[in-house]
Amino acid sequence: MSSPENPPAREPAIRVTCMPRDTNAYGDIFGGWLVSIMDNAAGLTAARHSKGRAVTVAMDGMQFLQPVKVGCEVSVYTTIEKVGRTSMVIAVEAWRRERHSEDAAKVTQAKFTFVAIDDNGKPRPVEG
Repeated sequence: MSSPENPPAREPAIRVTCMPRDTNAYGDIFGGWLVSIMDNAAGLTAARHSKGRAVTVAMDGMQFLQPVKVGCEVSVYTTIEKVGRTSMVIAVEAWRRERHSEDAAKVTQAKFTFVAIDDNGKPRPVEG
């Protein structure tokens, strides 16, 4: 998706500022909070691409590469890697940037699999 030193050269799917409520007792962001932000970004991408409701069905393993502190901006980038009949695999990268800096660092990455569903919760063909 991107180089190890630079985030993708496009707008992120989602961008948030890390707040104190998102941390552990040491001031680092909870990993689960970051996973939920990444899932949210991938979900936005899946819904837009499939033109409707889509749900997370899987996520591959992830490794946390850098800590994220309170006040950091987290930008999450998504790329649709594969589209099946009802499913989509979305590559997701999370990057952090300290408030008063232009330097960004990759925090983690993962692949999320989504299935497009209808109003009854049944898989539907991906439109797009």
